[in-house]
Amino acid sequence: MKAQAPPEPTTADGDIRKVGVEIEFAGLDPMATAEMVQSLFDGRIEVQSAHRMKVSDTQWGDFKIELDSQYVHPESPEDAAKTPGDDWDRMRRDLDRRSRELLGDMVTGLVPTEIVCPPVPWDELDKLDALFDGLREHGAKGTEASLMYGFGLHLNPELPSLEAEDILRYLRAYLLSADWLREQIRVDITREVLPHANPFHKRYCLKLFDEDYAPDIDQLIDDYLADNDTRNRDLDMLPLFAHLRPDHPHELFRKELVQPRPTFHYRLPNAQLSEADWGAVTEWNRWLEVERLACAPETLHERMAEYRARHLDSSLWQKIKHKLKGDSKDG
Repeated sequence: MKAQAPPEPTTADGDIRKVGVEIEFAGLDPMATAEMVQSLFDGRIEVQSAHRMKVSDTQWGDFKIELDSQYVHPESPEDAAKTPGDDWDRMRRDLDRRSRELLGDMVTGLVPTEIVCPPVPWDELDKLDALFDGLREHGAKGTEASLMYGFGLHLNPELPSLEAEDILRYLRAYLLSADWLREQIRVDITREVLPHANPFHKRYCLKLFDEDYAPDIDQLIDDYLADNDTRNRDLDMLPLFAHLRPDHPHELFRKELVQPRPTFHYRLPNAQLSEADWGAVTEWNRWLEVERLACAPETLHERMAEYRARHLDSSLWQKIKHKLKGDSKDG
């Protein structure tokens, strides 16, 4: 399958836009996964800890591979680099490392292995799909393999522009396309129950669909945080906003899991490894419905108006029914 071209294929600097890809799965431990990645894309395997690997110096950069749980990895690289204070400190560190390694051995197969791919030019995503063929050939299991597997694929599309008005039109287009994407993807029931890719609330959509809403970057960020005080949205904007405003005081910007980058963090797709032709290109081509709408201003504003009319009328009717019910009780 070929990656379709986005309507805005380059950044403001004229560079081909890139896409980060993250995939979760079971059935293949981090070392076996690293060896498979190296066999496909060359590079060097670096063992960072028992359950965390890196395949560096591939054609696109570094692949990071690990069990997706903070509890099975040793202390942070910054802490590990500190000189031990004394024998007790060395013993504490060694016990912590051994305990986490043992826990990782115990939960392998329950906790997913995750591959975080380096940013890939959108027109080379078909080459990256060799990764998904490799995972299938090596027995990796996706979302559908068990009710316990709430695994996902995340796309991190680089934005064509970091201006507030451009971010807003893409965000509006996503909010209008989210229901369609959920239907096309058939989001797994386990992932619907888990909180990691929750939809946006209607009140936030109505705020953004107001024709007079024209925020600068700071207002756009603050309005987002006021209604979305969480990482768990199907389109997580926090990495982008942390990139734009690294000194923002909100506590979410201090979280280690929020990685600042000039991209959206699109968390909706399942990890459909049971489907022979499924991969990053499949989800990229679906995502482009959002981008096409973002680049069609008349259609975008027509659909915003339709949404407002439908949901504002519904909200008004609910208020009327509530008032009538209260009046009947008073009577």
